Amino acid sequence: MAMLIDVHTHVFPPEVIENRESFLQGEPAFASIYADPKAPMVTAEGLIQAMDAGGVQISWAVGFPWVKEANARLHNDYLARVVKEYPQRLRGLGCVHPVAAWAQVEASRCLRQGLHGLGELAFYSTDLNIRALGPLCELCALEDKPLLLHTNEPVGHRYPGKAPMTLASLYGLIKAHPRTKLVLAHMAGGLFFYALLKKEVSEVMRNVWLDTAAAPFLYQPQAYALAVKLMGKDKVLLGSDFPLLPVSRYLKELSLAGLSEEEMEAVLGQAAAGLIP
Repeated sequence: MAMLIDVHTHVFPPEVIENRESFLQGEPAFASIYADPKAPMVTAEGLIQAMDAGGVQISWAVGFPWVKEANARLHNDYLARVVKEYPQRLRGLGCVHPVAAWAQVEASRCLRQGLHGLGELAFYSTDLNIRALGPLCELCALEDKPLLLHTNEPVGHRYPGKAPMTLASLYGLIKAHPRTKLVLAHMAGGLFFYALLKKEVSEVMRNVWLDTAAAPFLYQPQAYALAVKLMGKDKVLLGSDFPLLPVSRYLKELSLAGLSEEEMEAVLGQAAAGLIP
């Protein structure tokens, strides 16, 4: 069995889960996804239990782009604590609201606390703000840490968390920050298709990875094979968006994609281990 590394999971501090309603006010992105009491949320312990059940060796636990600084610090401090409690199992990505005045200071604090990168940075109600993301991209480039960014396909059905982003803005961000290791969530919004263009795109995206988070809801299984073919086997990473979906759902879908054994091993963990050991 190949090493399993899940690069996209969500954990929350217990006080957020226990008092969900008190964190909704002034947090439109959080409310849009988690106001429904049925929307699943787990602590690090819940993630570890799921990892054990699913045979996952390592998970990247990502933060949330809270509007309020206090909420961001609470979440980031929790991530820093649990990655120290589970150093063999968890890698933590700190998160900030990119347009906030405090974003850069908090992002730097996250990395000083031992978190392994930034993510899942997101804009849920607007297109990507390239100017706001710029200093965070440069910080990650300087520290040689990955930045995981929420992306989604700009067409198709609506769902909670789908942002009005454009692929033109996403491409502009990538082109502006060639030294930043960008992991683009949710199959990069389909941007991988444009690696077929004869000029420029493949070179611009040489420092870009994509994850499979939520892909079973979005793409046919052959999309995984197409992404591997166009981006390279080391550029597609298993991400579950847990607790949205279990890893087993992805293993089933990937088994239908027609990947070779070597490609499958890269997607399931080898490529991720190269980004964060």
